[in-house]
Amino acid sequence: MTLRSTTRRALLLQGATATLLPLAASRAVAQAAAAAAAPRRFEPQVDGWRTFEVTTTVSVPEAQGTTRLWLPVPSLDNDWQRSIDNAWSGNAANARLESDAAHGVRMLVAEFPASVKQPTLTMVNRVQTRNRAVDWSRAQKVAADPAELRAALQPAELMPLDGIVRQTALDATRGASTDIDKVRALYRWVVSNAHREPKVRGCGTGDIKTMLETGNLGGKCADLNAIFVGLCRSVGVPARDVYGLRLVPSAFGYRELSGNPANLKGAQHCRAEVFLKAHGWVAMDPADVLKVMRQETPEWIKDTAHPLVAPVAKGLFGSWEGNWLGYNDAHDVRLPGAKGTLPFLMYPQGENAQGRFDELAPDSFRYTISAQELKA
Repeated sequence: MTLRSTTRRALLLQGATATLLPLAASRAVAQAAAAAAAPRRFEPQVDGWRTFEVTTTVSVPEAQGTTRLWLPVPSLDNDWQRSIDNAWSGNAANARLESDAAHGVRMLVAEFPASVKQPTLTMVNRVQTRNRAVDWSRAQKVAADPAELRAALQPAELMPLDGIVRQTALDATRGASTDIDKVRALYRWVVSNAHREPKVRGCGTGDIKTMLETGNLGGKCADLNAIFVGLCRSVGVPARDVYGLRLVPSAFGYRELSGNPANLKGAQHCRAEVFLKAHGWVAMDPADVLKVMRQETPEWIKDTAHPLVAPVAKGLFGSWEGNWLGYNDAHDVRLPGAKGTLPFLMYPQGENAQGRFDELAPDSFRYTISAQELKA
């Protein structure tokens, strides 16, 4: 075979390959679009308890004076979560469980003197979780702790309930007479007017007044669910954020509603609850609806009737999946021994002589979180 014929064959092969590549790419795009358009399920139902062991490890690479750490501990025991036990180890001079006096938020507090050159702390929490789902067909008068309801109607530092917050809620609920009608209207308002903004650091801050005043309603779960909670509170419906952590994949195949148990970096997630007179505390999560719309596929889905979004929008009005644990439901949390307050406690916190660590940078703060499901 001559060099000329060999070169000609190579050129023909290159041309055929160049023709096939765009065809393969377009086929992959079409397959992804078809998968996204296929009917999906998202129907959490109350089922059996699941047991998880969650391990948080902090390793401060270089001591700078006294080091203090505050790690959130699951503080909720109810009909969808039970705490089993907590254990810890490391080289702290003093480590103990404490609570924020005003809210009862539990945390592990550890102190390391300057003589400890590489502070380390490992905490293991064992919890049980299960799905939640309200039965809308069963209405009954539900008893509740009056103090708990009062707390769920109070403003917070970043969640005022007057001014633009109340006016927005009044406009959104015009014509709604019952608490469930108000909540449904506000849920739809948040899903229709706000959006998930992936560029926001962490889970956001929940500064709802600024978001409403600027008209910039892009954020993450602590922003988006805080808007929902604040709007509910401002029109007299008790509501609260619940700050927690995704643990394992969703049973319904949604990537953005899942946690990677081997590495839960960035798996923190805030949910919401409302109290309805005929149903008690009910699960809500408009922020996760917006997350699926923005990030479940490469396309930003803008229509809640989309077959990928519709089951989630329906399901998260009244139900949760039990692949997540809740740490606490408090705003304006005080860390024992620290100055000021936090908007919420969902991430490990720490400080030394150089100041506070960046809780949203686990690689530089040097902490890891993992989970393991324990079988009976």
